[in-house]
Amino acid sequence: MPRSINNVASKQRRKKILKAAKGYWGSRKTRIRMAMDAVDRARLYAYEHRRLKKRDFRSLWIVRINAAVRPFGLNYSKFIHLLNEKNILMNRKVLADLAFNDPVAFEQLVKVAQA
Repeated sequence: MPRSINNVASKQRRKKILKAAKGYWGSRKTRIRMAMDAVDRARLYAYEHRRLKKRDFRSLWIVRINAAVRPFGLNYSKFIHLLNEKNILMNRKVLADLAFNDPVAFEQLVKVAQA
């Protein structure tokens, strides 16, 4: 009985990898072994950085809030503490957006927190 080779599936697997490696530099986009390594690494970094992105944005929001409350004689930690004491529940994303896009409303919020 002749040996059966599923050539169709093998070719599809290789095409899938090479399609994912499209746009890579040099032979990383044409040679299957190098393409597999590059695609594996790219997927690993993509997974990692989806998580790191959340940390990066939180730190950006904190920096923006800190910069916005400095003119009022506060720093970030004191401002957050005052908000918690007054039971004002706003997350950092909203606070940073308010500070960046609507400084008048943010100023009123700071005054309410300080009162």
